[in-house]
Amino acid sequence: MPFNFNKKQKSPKRRFLLILGTTAFICFITLGLMIMFWDRLPLSLEPYQRKLFGGFIIVYAVLRFSRVFKKDQYDKDDEE
Repeated sequence: MPFNFNKKQKSPKRRFLLILGTTAFICFITLGLMIMFWDRLPLSLEPYQRKLFGGFIIVYAVLRFSRVFKKDQYDKDDEE
């Protein structure tokens, strides 16, 4: 079973970082999609450059969001 429901509750620090990471993820995804598909956005880029730049921002958002769930080996709040 991949989920462990018997773990204790997250510390306030971890909970805050999760909320902050989720908010940043949503903002970066929105920014990437705006750059890719919103033609009235005042950027002087060619269409393929807009899609490439927006794609890089979305990939960055996914990588950043995946770091939220990586356990810090020096964090003593998550130890049992």
